[in-house]
Amino acid sequence: MRKGAEEARQQLPAILAAAAAGRTTVITRHGREIAAVVPAAAVRSAKPVSLLALAGSGRKLWGKDSRKAIAALRDEWTR
Repeated sequence: MRKGAEEARQQLPAILAAAAAGRTTVITRHGREIAAVVPAAAVRSAKPVSLLALAGSGRKLWGKDSRKAIAALRDEWTR
């Protein structure tokens, strides 16, 4: 089920009842999905996502010496 933000605000008890019955409601703002009210069981059964898969993904993002790059950026703000 999809509801606009204002409609969702006005119908919150019904949306919560739908979640209790196992249904998900997606809330939109100006046609864009911004949130979802889901059954609590869906959240409890979701597996946590590890950020370890991102380890090293920023390597060389700041050049050979990240300390110098960050120091240079800080110096820009103090001028």
